[in-house]
Amino acid sequence: MRFLFLWVALVTVGTASAQSDSTKTTNPPADSLAAKPTVRGSVGEAVNGKHVPLIGATVLWLGTSAGIVTDQDGKFQLSVHPTINRLVVSYVGYQPDTLVIANPAANVMVMLRSERTLQEVTVLGAPGQIDQVNPIHTEFITQKTLAKAACCNLSESFETNASVSVSYSDAVTGAKQIQFLGLGGQYVQTNVENIPTVRGLATTFGLNYIPGTWITSIDIGKGAGSVVNGYESMSGQMNVELQKPDSPDKLFLNGYVNSFGRIEGNANWSKELNKKWSVGVLGHASTLRSEMDQNGDGFRDLPLYTQLNAINRYKYSSERFMAQVGVKALYENRDGGQLSRFGSSRYSFGNTTKRLEFFSKTAKLYPEKPYKGLGLILNGVHHEQTANFGYRPYSGQQRTIYANLIYQSIIGNTNHAYKAGVSYLLDDYREQLGFILTNRTESVPGVFAEYTYTYPEKLTFVLGGRFDYHNLFGAQWTPRAHLKYNLSQHVTLRASAGRGFRTPNVFAENFSYLVSSRAVINDAALRPEISWNYGLSLTNEFALFGQKATFVLDYYRTDFREQLMVDLEHPRELHFHNLYGKSFANSFQAELNYQPMKRLDVKLAYRLFDVRQSMSVPSGDTLLLPRMMVPRDRVLLNVAYALPFDKWKFDATLQWNGPRRIPYLREDADYEQPPYVPITYSPGFYNLNAQVSRAFRSGWEVYLGGENLTGFRQSNPIFDASNPFGPNFDAGTQVWGPVTGRMVYVGFRFKPQR
Repeated sequence: MRFLFLWVALVTVGTASAQSDSTKTTNPPADSLAAKPTVRGSVGEAVNGKHVPLIGATVLWLGTSAGIVTDQDGKFQLSVHPTINRLVVSYVGYQPDTLVIANPAANVMVMLRSERTLQEVTVLGAPGQIDQVNPIHTEFITQKTLAKAACCNLSESFETNASVSVSYSDAVTGAKQIQFLGLGGQYVQTNVENIPTVRGLATTFGLNYIPGTWITSIDIGKGAGSVVNGYESMSGQMNVELQKPDSPDKLFLNGYVNSFGRIEGNANWSKELNKKWSVGVLGHASTLRSEMDQNGDGFRDLPLYTQLNAINRYKYSSERFMAQVGVKALYENRDGGQLSRFGSSRYSFGNTTKRLEFFSKTAKLYPEKPYKGLGLILNGVHHEQTANFGYRPYSGQQRTIYANLIYQSIIGNTNHAYKAGVSYLLDDYREQLGFILTNRTESVPGVFAEYTYTYPEKLTFVLGGRFDYHNLFGAQWTPRAHLKYNLSQHVTLRASAGRGFRTPNVFAENFSYLVSSRAVINDAALRPEISWNYGLSLTNEFALFGQKATFVLDYYRTDFREQLMVDLEHPRELHFHNLYGKSFANSFQAELNYQPMKRLDVKLAYRLFDVRQSMSVPSGDTLLLPRMMVPRDRVLLNVAYALPFDKWKFDATLQWNGPRRIPYLREDADYEQPPYVPITYSPGFYNLNAQVSRAFRSGWEVYLGGENLTGFRQSNPIFDASNPFGPNFDAGTQVWGPVTGRMVYVGFRFKPQR
């Protein structure tokens, strides 16, 4: 191997974990206790007679939003409320508890009981959970939510989420794309345990590289994220937490098969080696070897593929020091295109990815000053990818080193907290499509600081900024601000604004458009994409017919100053060029979560996108046009019900996806008369997914489900499929709906009883 990147990465468990960067509230110092009385305690559960801390448990004063989440040791420290003496402690998957605090000076130990030990289980907050403490509008997706569907990988983990939508990006590669705030997934900073992961050459298939059974939670933050995590968050930030080596669940097994012939197996294993060391292994294998052509166009509806994926990690934990170190390895091979019966003359798409990743995370802890912490993350990636689009070859190589050093503390008391640090990112890219080369090396050192002001029970204000020096683009300043204001006990207003920038990868991020005979014309000068994002959200918790309900409204706008434009206006050409004119995305969403009766959860959401770009049309005019392949409207209805003991669980999700603008592929367009460019829209369509599962006391769970149960599919997703080597062939720009019909799956999960 010509290049090998080794790195030792360190993540602060209390300063840089997904649950800490944006959700954790720091605890007051000892010298401030006299001025501000506090309640101290810890939250945990009993496992085999041992106290196991619950990290990220919510502790709130009853009937208020004044609260905190527990730290990496399960501990909390909360200011005494002047009029309320009852604390509510809750954690996903556990029975909540309410305590009367008679003596605030006494240390409180809370032991929550797992739902599996209860005589009856109530599904709590299943459809949608909003972080009550975080000033950034953040939605939680928990393991309970993930279990509502098969969720074989990260791309399939948003079926019940209204904010993120996922669809196949073309009719050949099997790649899936997400839409978030009206923009593609490349504008969402997707981290795995606070390490930037789905980026660079992994943008197209990266969502498929994170198996769903490895995931313990997903945090989805809307708008500009924290500057602590970098500068690439433009429309939002997503953080995925994986199972830890010290997880109380020592073994988890999963198997899955569907009616298309896809087979999967997953295994999670963790073991405590001694009081300080633990080890974990996560494994995944999946394959699809059956050809399928439901519309008879001679092309495989899904590519054949095989994926092998594994993580081995170790964790060290002591009173003053914590560390993790691990390695990830992935191999995937895809073979799409025409059916095998076409022989050696078939149009084929092939893609082989080999990825090796090392990481380590360390944190210096200060038990006597729990508000203080020092952590370091180091991470390195070696990613190799080769592909072919018919006779057009592609090769890509990415080598990355990432480091982030974070320090956090307070100024006087916990009303004034700050984080500061330094970061470094090295990206080395080598891409070639045919005879077109796009090679570059980026070296970006940076410094950042973030100040948080908290007025208890009323206001939280976060002001952050980072300065990065890019070797290709010079100095970059990234300011961001977030505000959370409690209008009342049950109504919360959030606002945010911030700048983001990133360097696009012309070919790796647009694989789907390359599955065509379009002539590729790259007129784009290498520039960073730069945008400003502004947002408002309002959350109202109330009683509807005597039952708990939550209503959320949010609006976000992303304005681009610089952007790589993918121009599909010319029927036989694929143009890449820099932005000239305007480009913006407006997103509005309304969501109602309601529990009309015990164990029944209902989510109803409506989302509207207005996304436009200035584009040049063949007539020579520059017009502000709707962005292609972005549906204006989407409606989602999710209903979930669980019987007592969670023995039987039922879930169904109905979606309506509105019309979207699609490329006009005919040559007879009249560009001389208004509107000067043919505006063609796809029809809207419904999609229904459902699942039923049965759990047993022995730890086994079996599930049966279906996707696209309405059976709707796009009849002709490939233009001129009979002549794939002709000038009109296009399989990458016409997919607006499902390319496959109804699919049924079965699977099992096994987790031994503790």
